[in-house]
Amino acid sequence: MPRMPLHTPTNTAHHECLISLGTNIEPERHFNEALSILSSECELIARSEAIRTAPVGYQHQPDFLNSALLVRTSLDHDAFRAYLKEVENRLGRVRGPIKSGPRTMDLDIVAWDGEVIDDGYYQHSYVRRPVDDVLAASGRSLKQRAHS
Repeated sequence: MPRMPLHTPTNTAHHECLISLGTNIEPERHFNEALSILSSECELIARSEAIRTAPVGYQHQPDFLNSALLVRTSLDHDAFRAYLKEVENRLGRVRGPIKSGPRTMDLDIVAWDGEVIDDGYYQHSYVRRPVDDVLAASGRSLKQRAHS
C-alpha cells in the first residue's frame, strides 16, 4: 500500500489531532516504533508518558501500554484516520474476531482541532489520563462535544 503524503503546500490548513495509542504485543517495541513513525511523518507537538493498564473487555491477554500524542497534520480528518489505520498495518496490526483482544498497535483519534470526537475519553481512564497529560504539557484545552 502506498504511503499517504503528509506534507502539502504551506497555504494548506493544518489540523491538531490528539491520538490515543495502545499496545500489548511487544508493547515497548511497538510503542517506540509508532512514536518514531508518527514523529517523523507528522509534526509532534506533545506526548504523554506511557502507562500500563489492565485489559478492558477480553481479560485473557497481557496488560496494555497506553499513551497519547498531539500532532499537527495538513490531512483532513478522514484522510488522517485512514493514515492511522495504515500505520497500524505497518506495525503488524491484525484485526481478529475479538474486538478488545491483543494488538500490536491501536491508534484512535480522541480529539480533532480541540474538540473531543471519541467518547472513550469520557469512558476510560487509560484514554483520559494520557490525553490530560498531553493537554497540560501543551497548554491546550478541549471543547466538550455536545451529547444528543
